[in-house]
Amino acid sequence: MSKARVVWSCQECGSTAPQWLGRCPDCQKFNTFVEEKVRRDEDTTSRWIFSSNEPQSLEEVEALVDERWPTNIVEFDRVLGGGIVRGSLVLIGGEPGVGKSTLLMQAAGSLVAQGRKVLIVTGEESVQQVKLRADRLKVKSKNLLVLAEIATDKIQLAVEKTKPDILIVDSIQTLYHPEVASAPGSVSQVRECAGHLMRLGKGSNLPIFIVGHVTKDGAIAGPRLLEHMVDTVLYFDTEGQGSYRIVRAVKNRFGACNEIAVFTMKTEGLVGVENPSSLFLSERSEGVSGSIVAATIEGTRPFLAEVQALVTPSYLAMPRRLTSGIEHNRAMITLAVLERRAGLRLNKADVYINVAGGVKTKEPALDLPIALALASAAKDKVIDSDVCAFGEIGLAGEVRFVSNIDHRVEEAAKLGFKKIILPDQKISRSPKDVCIVPVKTAQSALAEIGLGDPAL
Repeated sequence: MSKARVVWSCQECGSTAPQWLGRCPDCQKFNTFVEEKVRRDEDTTSRWIFSSNEPQSLEEVEALVDERWPTNIVEFDRVLGGGIVRGSLVLIGGEPGVGKSTLLMQAAGSLVAQGRKVLIVTGEESVQQVKLRADRLKVKSKNLLVLAEIATDKIQLAVEKTKPDILIVDSIQTLYHPEVASAPGSVSQVRECAGHLMRLGKGSNLPIFIVGHVTKDGAIAGPRLLEHMVDTVLYFDTEGQGSYRIVRAVKNRFGACNEIAVFTMKTEGLVGVENPSSLFLSERSEGVSGSIVAATIEGTRPFLAEVQALVTPSYLAMPRRLTSGIEHNRAMITLAVLERRAGLRLNKADVYINVAGGVKTKEPALDLPIALALASAAKDKVIDSDVCAFGEIGLAGEVRFVSNIDHRVEEAAKLGFKKIILPDQKISRSPKDVCIVPVKTAQSALAEIGLGDPAL
């Protein structure tokens, strides 16, 4: 006979307590504790599984060949690190309607066309709804199997019976583990179901893709342990209302972290964008102050994005400081450096900073473009449209070293920029017909485009 005890679990971080708490002591969130029943067996030894493996020398371990299965979706293979690795566990999260199921259906269609067998387990939709999506994306094959099920033990039986090459689970919050008494989607269920899938994939070298819901803050719903258990975490950065989607690799044990893939949503599904720089700059307005192009690096890919700033008189006691697409604290530090080191007075003005196109980045190399855009907006002077800039700014006003400088310069030169303002560091190769302007301080960078006095 089994007994059940009641615990209170935080739905944000997974912390447990013997009674309800208004505020979680670990993640400091309010009203996140939910009552859960945990089954406690009298024979506790039956719950333990002992492995027959013995410790062995690392030199005796046979290394696995890094064999990858490409999906033939170039952008998707990029964030995966070159393709699907056998036995890998991939978590994909994003806003509702952003295209998670569409992207995985396209990948499944490409894999079955290569002769692979794919099993799609859906807990949110019926098999008829999955069929409609497959017809819309023109995916047809006898090797594409669909199962509407939420019980993990039945999913394992289906995997053992059909022996697929790839398993897709949509979604982890709908799965149910029979040994856990709480409801599907709770912390205990998500943790146990993810652990069950991990053991299933690692034990049989089965690649598994898991779709995860996100919270209102944009993070994967459930405990943070879920992201630690999987091998790769992919996020859809953008919301589902725009015409394009950005997929970012937050974690990847088989490739570069922070790599991005850019797609556009069309009737035939998600279509990869080969040159995202031209996409982000296609709607740029010329002859407007407060705008400059920045060269940034996401993962291993260089791309250009437009940094916009708007400075207006404030009628509030505390002027507004709003940012979009960049880290707010870094932007405020750059604003303080401009006021202290460059003599730019913005204490009575509202300041708005935006990275056009919905791009989200935390790279320090955007400090210099932000400073130039702010100075341009404050003085209402237009920066030439063929000027590109990048560089980190320190608290003393110095422009500091950034990585991958050659790739940034090549990307800017490829799109026709004639003047590049960058940190004073060595460049291995300089493009023809491009003016390279190395600067040591933010003041000298402002002076180069006529927005400041180098004597300050």
